[in-house]
Order: sequence, then C-alpha cells, then structure tokens
Amino acid sequence: MNVLRVSKWTIAMFVLPCLLIYVGLVFVPILVSMYSGLLEWNGIGASKFIGLENFRTMLFHDPLFWPSVKRTLMFAVFSMCEIPIALGVAILLNRFIKKPNFLVSAYFLPVILSVVIVGQLWKTIYNPASMGGMLNQVLDLLNLHSWSRSWLTDPKIAMYSLYFVALWQYLGYHTLIQFTGIQNIPADIYEAARLDGAEGLKADWYITFPMNIPIFKISIVLAFIGSLQAFDMIMVMTGGGPAHATDVISTLMYNNSFLSLKYGYGSAIAAFLVVLCLVATVIINSIFNKLEKKYT
Repeated sequence: MNVLRVSKWTIAMFVLPCLLIYVGLVFVPILVSMYSGLLEWNGIGASKFIGLENFRTMLFHDPLFWPSVKRTLMFAVFSMCEIPIALGVAILLNRFIKKPNFLVSAYFLPVILSVVIVGQLWKTIYNPASMGGMLNQVLDLLNLHSWSRSWLTDPKIAMYSLYFVALWQYLGYHTLIQFTGIQNIPADIYEAARLDGAEGLKADWYITFPMNIPIFKISIVLAFIGSLQAFDMIMVMTGGGPAHATDVISTLMYNNSFLSLKYGYGSAIAAFLVVLCLVATVIINSIFNKLEKKYT
C-alpha cells in the first residue's frame, strides 16, 4: 500500500483511462462545437470557414438571442430560489418529524419521473377549463374566475408557468441534499448552543446554515447550471412558443441547428452557453469560498 500511495506512475495508470474517457466525452465535443461555430454549415454538406461571423450575428443581429439569454438567466435565478425553501423544509423535517425518511422519499418522487411525463402532466393541468385543465377548473370552483389564464399560450405568463413546474419537480431533489447535510451536523453542537440560549431560528442562523454552506453551494451550482441548460421540459410543454416567448438558449440552439439547418450558427450559440456555464460556476464558487472563510 505504501508503494501504491507514493508511486505517481501507479496513480496515473489508474486515473488515465477514466481521464481519457472524460476528455473524449466532454472536452473534445466542446472543442468541435466551438470550431463548428466558425463555419457556415448545414450539418450535412460542405462547410465554409467564415471566422467569427456567426458570433457577430448572434451578439448583434439576432433579435431572438438576447431575450433568450434573459429568460435563461431568469430561469436560473428562479431555480436558485427553491434552495432556501428546500433548506427550510429539510430543517422542519429534521426537527419535528421523528422518522422523516418516508417524507423525504415522497418529496423526491417527482425527480425520478421522466421529464416528458412531468411535462405532459403539467401541460394537462394548465389546459383551459373547457379542455379539462385542472388548475382553471379549481379556480372556477373557488369563484376565482378572474385568475383563470391560458397558462401556456399567454406570452406574458407562459415562462412563469414553466418556472413553477421546474420548482415543483426539483424541490425534493434539493431537499434531500440539504437534509443529508443537516443530518451530518453533530448533535453536540446544538446541545451546546441550547445551553447558551440559542434555539430554533437562532440556532439555524448561527449553526445550521454556516455548517451547511458546502452543501448549499452544491445545490446552488446544480440548480443554476442545470437551469442554464434547460431544454427538455420546455420543448415538451411549449416548444419555445408562443411566439418565442419561452425560448431559452438551448431551444434557440436546437431550432437553429436542426430545424433551420444552420448548424454552424447553432454551434456558436452552444459555445456561448458553455462559456456562460463556466463563468457562472466560477462566480458561484468564489462567492461561497468567501462565505466559507467568513464562517470558519
């Protein structure tokens, strides 16, 4: 074991196969996509090198691009808003429920459902009352007729309807992550705090949150980056409509690459999305590194 521990060649021998697979499946496609963004290409025939023209068109001439970026960032911000909710639910489960594993599993159930199933389910719920839409029917029963909406066909509220579905599906996922982190905090710390008069919300503020910051960071990164790449649920429920009102970066990339056969331009959008994810990850990590230093 000592030889294995100190031999760099032995470590490299075990790490290299996985590293090569990772590079081949992640970094090579990213580089190929970035190179394709420099081409005028329909994905099938001959390609023409046009340099940065696709990126110039994307940034300065495409009227759909920046609105899709705005909606993508809003999607990410709304997704991060569920993390404090998940933390609150996890705290309540840990504090007041003696055997919370069943409830945690129940909250996690929507996560294991296929996105297509979730999308079709909520698409049916959002239907007009005349088409059996449960949400509008419930509002009518409660005499809240003025609240009834065309949830997925009204450009003003369609995106917010999608935000709620994403929150509903992944709240249990982040609740499980936060609950696991809270359970790993030693009970002795809470007992010592209780002797000093710190209970309830005060103990959560000074103990639970500071000691759960690394777990909180994981949830934030997963929620933010996952939302930047949001695609399947939007395609199932709205397809980017109505009138591009729910188009995000990934759906815009798909429509240009595979429907309009502008593969080079779609690759340029994909390259922008990769850079945006990297920048967001660096910023979030730097913020939470400062928080960890502050509370440790």
